[in-house]
Amino acid sequence: MIQFLIHEKADTVGVATVDIKQGETAQGLYMDSQEAVTVKALQDIPLGHKIAMKDHKVEDTVYKYGYDIGRIVANVKVGEHVHIHNLKTRRW
Repeated sequence: MIQFLIHEKADTVGVATVDIKQGETAQGLYMDSQEAVTVKALQDIPLGHKIAMKDHKVEDTVYKYGYDIGRIVANVKVGEHVHIHNLKTRRW
């Protein structure tokens, strides 16, 4: 079962299509290539929220749907929840 989607290979986060529980090995899919990917969830990832596909350091850019959506404000590891507590949007 697919638990998260990544639109483009260059994206640095995926989007949960179901609630993902901490400790699960989550199944994902790159939509551009149809390549399967797995990531161990280090935190709960609620439906519709982002899961890190790479380690991010403070000031790194986050890419989702092929677009720069913001910058990291607290270090993030692969499999962690990416949201307002560690991501500052480019809109504001």
